[in-house]
Amino acid sequence: MTRVRNAIVSGLVLLLGRRRRRRPREEDTRIVPALPPNPAAELAVLALLGLSSLAALGFILIYAFANSLPAVTPLLGATIGLAFLFLAAALVVVGLRLVPVEEVAEEYPPHEHPGEQQVIAEVLDESGTRFTRARLFKLGLFGAGGTLGLALLAPAVSFGPLFHVGDFLRTPWRRGRRLVDENGRPYKASDIAEKDFYLAFPEGTSDEEKEQMAASLVVIRLPPAQLDLPPHLKGYDANGILAYSRICTHAGCAISLYRAPLFQPDEPRPALVCPCHYSTFNPANGGTVTFGPAGRNLPLLPVYIDSGGYLRATGNFDGPVGPSWWGVRLWKAQP
Repeated sequence: MTRVRNAIVSGLVLLLGRRRRRRPREEDTRIVPALPPNPAAELAVLALLGLSSLAALGFILIYAFANSLPAVTPLLGATIGLAFLFLAAALVVVGLRLVPVEEVAEEYPPHEHPGEQQVIAEVLDESGTRFTRARLFKLGLFGAGGTLGLALLAPAVSFGPLFHVGDFLRTPWRRGRRLVDENGRPYKASDIAEKDFYLAFPEGTSDEEKEQMAASLVVIRLPPAQLDLPPHLKGYDANGILAYSRICTHAGCAISLYRAPLFQPDEPRPALVCPCHYSTFNPANGGTVTFGPAGRNLPLLPVYIDSGGYLRATGNFDGPVGPSWWGVRLWKAQP
């Protein structure tokens, strides 16, 4: 009985002791004094983050409509500069007005005093930002960072078309369409001489349509014995006559030079040359790059000679026409 009574008394004492024990307030246990709420600074931070987002959004819009705006470069510089300026100002206000400052002068040796290390950890934890509108702050910070990231990525659109990619892949060439010169006169196979260079367009195109990227051709003739076309290009020539796209696959310049070597030991092969950056293509083996920065073969248009001796297209190019932006490796030219 004595043991039972002692156990009951001990339980009551513990229960009463817990009730009387006062839960310490946060203010009594803090090492770093808490800053009082500062609504004005919080509103200033939110406003600056919002202005940063608007400036970054303005940069994206100006870049998107650059062709219809005057003085684009100063506007782009001003908007992206203001975006970073407002973001920096918001962070400065956070550091000066919303983060408590605590100087700790005493150095604590590592791995020896766990109690002191715990104190340092608490100091760092309690020195964090006291933001009564934490969700709004996170939203503003996310918005400013997100729009700035999009603004920095916006120039990447210039690497190639983002929308309406099909407009860059369609060509006016289709089976049976005759090759004509600048004045609309159809070419005959007999018109194409060796060691010469001819400019050709699809028959029936207007002056405006001739300016399309895939419309113009360079036509040359090589001795059939010199041709070394790969298997997938067999039959693309018409008795040694070859029709290549006029647009260089490096930067989109017009190929306007044809090197028909006079001194065979020095330059044994004919070549098509772009005058902008001197990309050089070998017409005998399918327009492969032999020199310069171009990273893709020159597209070849298949041609044949009809019953009247005229040159006509057999189909479409063997690949997309124009500079080597990302889409040319994913799609083929379309009639």
